[in-house]
Amino acid sequence: MTSRTQELSDLGVSIWLDDLSRERIVGGDLQRLIETRNVVGVTTNPTIFAGALKDGDAYRDQVVELAAAGADAAEAVFRITTDDVRAACDVLRPVYDATDGRDGRVSIEVSPGLAFDSDGTVAEARRLWAAVDRPNAMIKIPATQAGLPAITAAIGAGISVNVTLIFGIDRYREVVDAYLAGLEQAQAAGIDLSAIRSVASFFVSRVDTEVDRRLARIGGSGAAQLKSRAGVANARLAHEAFRQLFRRERARALLAAGAHVQRPLWASTGVKDPSLPDTLYVTELAVADTVNTMPEKTLEATYDHAELHGDAVSRSYAAAHVVIDGLAVMGISIDDVTAQLEREGVEKFVVSWDELLDTVGAALAAAAPEGRSR
Repeated sequence: MTSRTQELSDLGVSIWLDDLSRERIVGGDLQRLIETRNVVGVTTNPTIFAGALKDGDAYRDQVVELAAAGADAAEAVFRITTDDVRAACDVLRPVYDATDGRDGRVSIEVSPGLAFDSDGTVAEARRLWAAVDRPNAMIKIPATQAGLPAITAAIGAGISVNVTLIFGIDRYREVVDAYLAGLEQAQAAGIDLSAIRSVASFFVSRVDTEVDRRLARIGGSGAAQLKSRAGVANARLAHEAFRQLFRRERARALLAAGAHVQRPLWASTGVKDPSLPDTLYVTELAVADTVNTMPEKTLEATYDHAELHGDAVSRSYAAAHVVIDGLAVMGISIDDVTAQLEREGVEKFVVSWDELLDTVGAALAAAAPEGRSR
């Protein structure tokens, strides 16, 4: 009997796990999810690593070694996280080989504190890429205004990039332009375009959370009819833009030269509202040539009871426009919502990054040889 995750994969959706820890790697859980849940990739972020390091015991020996070597918190975080990503890349290498580099990817993010520093982001991307030293790694760069030239520079250097924290359609169009510009730079430098991969991570549930908060303030039957519809509608319009942009002459010329499309990736796909179906952002965004990165809870729900009904996106563009237009009538600007979410997204990752540094710093202090001050 075909599992629901297999059915989703058969639709052309790549399932990536939005979580990573050393326990998952060394204990075989990541391999189990590859074999039984059709997982073909992994994404990480500062929040994920903060949780892994805070709750896990698998890092104790390495922390002791780093403390003995006099590493500070930032250096230790870099070493620990790149080691985990490298090991996960090795677990997923057979998937990478079998899919000719399309999947089998593991993403690691530049420091959130660099979100508004283009040059710093590029330098960090290069450093992470070299440290992980695996062709199936992806470097996550946020889609801030300052991130756009960094995306171009990283792609132009042959680095595969996961563009993260995309909320709005206009910014998404700028992300695609930055990707194409990077491919053109790589082509001019003689880099093999077929070796470069990229995804554009479009966040979904956070849009519903903010729009629903505003709708609740407005009240009435019109607001009730639009509740929890904005996130899916916004993502569907991103997919419409994806198809339009990669059918244009500029993109077609690069594809003919060996480049790949930058697949949309649906992120933040765990529902925040318990009244919603727990697979909402999976079933309603199922369409070929996309990635859905899921927390394990959503992955298990998908495997257990997702009711898939084929391509849920391509035939729904018009309906998505109606939802966004309806919000405008209610006085809710989707552009204002997505701009706010971008700011908040960076802020939340900075908080998680600081928590990660604090957690590792405390562990280093506890493990430091007697007499060594930290």
